[in-house]
Parts: sequence; structure tokens; C-alpha cells
Amino acid sequence: MSMNYPEHIWHNGRIKPWAEATVHVMAHGLHYGSSVFEGIRSYPTPKGQAIFRLGEHLKRLYASARIYDMAIPYDSDTLAAACRDVIKANGLARAYLRPIAYRGLGGFGLSAETPVDVAVAAWHMGPYLGPDVLEAGIDACVSSWQRFAPNTIPAGAKAGGNYLNGQLVAREARRLGFGEGIALASTGLLSEGAGENLFLVFDGALHTTPVSAALLNGITRNTIITLARDAGIEVVERDLPREYLYLCDELFMCGTAAEITPIRSVDGRPVGTGKPGALTRRLQSLFFGLFDGSTPDKRGWLDYV
Repeated sequence: MSMNYPEHIWHNGRIKPWAEATVHVMAHGLHYGSSVFEGIRSYPTPKGQAIFRLGEHLKRLYASARIYDMAIPYDSDTLAAACRDVIKANGLARAYLRPIAYRGLGGFGLSAETPVDVAVAAWHMGPYLGPDVLEAGIDACVSSWQRFAPNTIPAGAKAGGNYLNGQLVAREARRLGFGEGIALASTGLLSEGAGENLFLVFDGALHTTPVSAALLNGITRNTIITLARDAGIEVVERDLPREYLYLCDELFMCGTAAEITPIRSVDGRPVGTGKPGALTRRLQSLFFGLFDGSTPDKRGWLDYV
């Protein structure tokens, strides 16, 4: 995915030119994947630009840091202000935000004490998996790579090193000509996509894998569960075997980057009619309605810039 870099970035307490936000080649995070981060979107709304669920994203950032014994040297209010400031500094009408905290230059051992550096980037990003995927859907495959086993790598943390597994899943899928990969848990049951949670539709009800299936408890996942239940749609969290991918009526992936992306086939087999289904479309409407005003923001999820 090519990228047009923005002009400014927030780095260690201030806005600076993008090119000045440098990291030493011997930084701990570069060698050992010792970083925690978030992906956040802002959207234009009738009341002005709003960052979606900023507080919940930052809460998860600090939780990830706690899991990895990393002390972030700024409080949540400072990082929330940094998110707003970097959007304004780059003149963005909508944005994808990437707050990241990482172990910087210090000792070279695994347990070395190093400073923790922090940055917040913001740039324009359209649909993550391609320009037309929200309408047309994608073709997915079950990956040959599994998600990590319990008590090995903490799936509940959004950490840099965790995403090496997701890279294997995603790059294999692209190499084979698919839009995205789906990973199984170490149990052989369904887990999630390379960087997205999964929802299957059976008889008008939503089914999704539990957090115990080595997945990140996504904020978009929680949003969809909440909106669905508000609309009277049944939601079931349960273990799901691989073959249910071939039997479900509808299937979609979700995440901050992916938003709600329909899956039209898995392993070359059509899902349902082979087109995005009615419930997927309804959930897309409810989700994006939060930003055009057609879905009321009853929970204060919109944080205005």
C-alpha cells in the first residue's frame, strides 16, 4: 500500500516535522518488537470532525503497556490532546491515527531498562483492504498459520511483536491472490483475521469467536455487538469450527482499519449468495450512521476535534 506522508507528527511531547521523528537503529523496540500501539479513525460529522472512541482506544493502549511492563511517560489526557493536535497540524478532514509507545535506545538485553518514547501519527486512509471492498466484499482464505497458543504471547495486548503472526497470515493470503487471511486458534477452532475480528451470520443472528480464541478484543467488534443488540439483533459469542465459514449465510471482518468489510468467499467457496448480505449491510448502515447522524451517539463515542 503506497502512502503519502503527512507533514507533521507528534513525537515525545511536541509537534515536529515528519522527517525529524527518528529512531536509533539500536532501539529496543526495533530489535524485539517491544512497542504497543493503537489504530484510531476520525470521521467528518454534521457537528465537525470527531475521533471515534478515543478514550477506549487510549485505555487499551495503557492496558497493553501494562501487560508488557512498559511505563508510558504521558497521561491519557496528554495523548488525547496530541491526537487532536496532530490532525489539526496536518489539516486533515478525516484521519487514521497511530499512537505508539516503544522501548527506545538503552541496554541491548531482552529485559534491559530503556526510555519509553511515544509518537502519534495521523494521515488520510481510505478503506484498508481496497477501494471498493466495503461494497463488493473480499475473497478470503484460511491461513496455514495459526494464532499463538494461550500463555505464550498475550493476544489481549495490541503490541508490535504480536503482529508478526498477522504479517504471516496477511502476506500468505496476498501471495495466493486473496484479499485477506483467516487464522485458526491453536485449538483448530476459528480465531480472527490477520488484523480483524470475525462475524458469521446464521438465521439472522450474529456469531463471533470469543476473546479466549487468541484474538484482540476489538473496539469495532464491541461497537458492532452493542449496535446489533440495540437493534434487537441476537449476538452469540462462542467457539466456532472452521467449516462454519463454508456454511454461514453471511460473513464479515471488522476493525478500525477494515471497518466492516464483507467476505464473499472463503477458500474459493462462495459465502451465502456470494455477495454481501442484508444483515451485513444493515450493520454497515448503523455503524457509518454514527458519523452522518442517522444512528444516535447514545454513548458519547464521538470525541470532537
